[in-house]
Amino acid sequence: MAKTEDISFGYLLNDVTLLFRKHFDRRAVKFGLTRAQWRATKMLYHREGLRQTELAEYLEMEPIAVGRVIDRLQTAGFVERRPDPKDRRAWRLYPTEQARAVIADMEDIARGLRRDATQGIALEEMEQCMAVINRIKENLQVLDQPAPADDN
Repeated sequence: MAKTEDISFGYLLNDVTLLFRKHFDRRAVKFGLTRAQWRATKMLYHREGLRQTELAEYLEMEPIAVGRVIDRLQTAGFVERRPDPKDRRAWRLYPTEQARAVIADMEDIARGLRRDATQGIALEEMEQCMAVINRIKENLQVLDQPAPADDN
């Protein structure tokens, strides 16, 4: 068995993320939505009327990538674009009734996967794990901040 110091945190986190994605995709295939499409649909369900650039910010994706996701969702009947009444160059995004009909089922899939993934892990352990990962995230976000100006 590998010692803790032999395990790369980044690789372990990446492996867990890949496994979550793989198992989510397997469970959600019946809806015809990719994970990216599901995330966009869920965000629009909770925040109707976002612009594509706003959605990209919430999803932490590039606007061009979100544009492709929205194009596919619109073609599949899950999202509609409506003109922005305040800016004729912009579009607002809304989930369709078809999207609303699958939201609860997709959330059930996500809950079931989380339940399966955390089986045998006490609530206190999970809370501590989440707190540590959040602190790591915050530390990494600080690295994105511009360095303070040198006042010499």
